[in-house]
Amino acid sequence: MPDLNMVKANLKTRMEELGVRVDQIEHDLREPHSQDWGENATESEGDQVLEGLEEAGLEEINQIRAALTRIKNNTYGVCSDCGEAIPEARLVALPYATLCVKCAE
Repeated sequence: MPDLNMVKANLKTRMEELGVRVDQIEHDLREPHSQDWGENATESEGDQVLEGLEEAGLEEINQIRAALTRIKNNTYGVCSDCGEAIPEARLVALPYATLCVKCAE
């Protein structure tokens, strides 16, 4: 099991970084569009990409919050399906993992 204090600190740092990124995306999405039809089409495509990035960022923030709750409840690192320990290597690679490798497959 990894050092939970370090995991917590890393998760909080990542959540702050994502929060800043999501805020910037929201700001960019509120910017007015050009009156030029060609530019407007390009901006609309860009907005779709930004919305996808925003959604992914918000989803990761939710996963991090859930991981922090599991740390608090002493259930971090336990597979939510089978109840076995999630291997440390998996937690290092994906600190908010809820499933062991076997259950994730």
